[in-house]
Amino acid sequence: MAEGGVSEPVRRVLLVSAGASHSVALLSGNVVCSWGRGEDGQLGLGDAEDQLSPTQLSALDGHEILSVTCGADHTTAYSESRMQVYSWGWGDFGRLGHGNSSDLFTPQPIKALHGLKIKQIACGDSHCLALTVEGEVQSWGRNQNGQLGLGTTEDSLVPQKIQAFQGVSIKMVAAGAEHTAAVTEDGELYGWGWGRYGNLGLGDRNDRLVPQKVSAIHFQGEKMALVACGWRHTISVSSSGVLYTYGWSKYGQLGHGDYEDHLVPHKLDALSGYIISEISGGWRHTMAFTSDGKLYGWGWNKFGQVGVGDNVDHCSPVQVKFPHEQKVVQISCGWRHTLAITERQNVFSWGRGTNGQLGHGETIDRNIPTIIDALSVDGSKGQHITSSKVDPSSGKFWVSPSVKYAVVPDEIVQGQPVASTRDNGTDGSVPENDVKRIRI
Repeated sequence: MAEGGVSEPVRRVLLVSAGASHSVALLSGNVVCSWGRGEDGQLGLGDAEDQLSPTQLSALDGHEILSVTCGADHTTAYSESRMQVYSWGWGDFGRLGHGNSSDLFTPQPIKALHGLKIKQIACGDSHCLALTVEGEVQSWGRNQNGQLGLGTTEDSLVPQKIQAFQGVSIKMVAAGAEHTAAVTEDGELYGWGWGRYGNLGLGDRNDRLVPQKVSAIHFQGEKMALVACGWRHTISVSSSGVLYTYGWSKYGQLGHGDYEDHLVPHKLDALSGYIISEISGGWRHTMAFTSDGKLYGWGWNKFGQVGVGDNVDHCSPVQVKFPHEQKVVQISCGWRHTLAITERQNVFSWGRGTNGQLGHGETIDRNIPTIIDALSVDGSKGQHITSSKVDPSSGKFWVSPSVKYAVVPDEIVQGQPVASTRDNGTDGSVPENDVKRIRI
């Protein structure tokens, strides 16, 4: 891209993150780009348009962004030099952390987090968590099942510290649809929030309003190192690289060769010979790659989001193949699509493409990894990132809920399914009370 300069004509992709139907990437030089569904402002480009190709999020130019994380329909970014977290997109339930429920179409700083050194941000469907370098956790957004860990079921429009972790240093956090998980520096695993499918790992189907420790008996004395959440399932990895899954498995997303829910962590025997390096959970699918860069996927595959060349669900891990057997170095699952970075500094995407979230300049689904030319060293057209056309200095970049919508979130609107892909509303095991507010 033109801004690359003489010293670095090609930008390296440092990380990618996938939301419900949008994607973001951080490139060297602190460049952030986004693509996919833009209806709720989640692309941060100042408008509500979908983008079919990676587009530079110019509002963050010069902010020295070090990380970006997608929620379902919102996005966050962190600048270490400014000690500032930014958020934008769908604002319902306070998930943006700004003290209101307004949508934002450009990034705005979360004032309550200013000055904190952030180690990691995790975003679920409607809630977020920020983990500080000191090991403290702040949470905000929707809380109807206690997923904020604050001991209540009241939503929080601004970040609040999880007091239950006083004296406990947290290493990593993960957020699902309505549940949350964490790993401590001591290798202990915690779960809280919505637990109907055993996705908290606590042996029952009850919700928890504060973090509760998962029994170490399930791990044969091993300490936990990584945790990730899918929509309603959880994935964890021990310090020796052993993979465990638990929770909802209607689509095989636990990978145990069946479709049975597990109420406690269950070792994934199919990958027992491998050291797992990274994990990611999608709406109903799971991805993991090994220490030698081999990627495996399983679960719901209606749109090819598992990436193995078919569109049938897989209840056991299947290896995902890349051109020239490229090794994977980062993975991110969206609701129905998946992103990966390879060691050759290429970005691949697959799965649902209807909003352009695959970044290929089209709206076609893909069931095998397909290179995103604009972000990849080996891209056929060379690297080219579109500049956003909206002038950030003009226009109105927030919309209040009363202006944007005709009904409130908890109303069930006749003839308005949550999404056409949710089994046409016939999935009896999924609560359907989260109908998105209907636009006027």
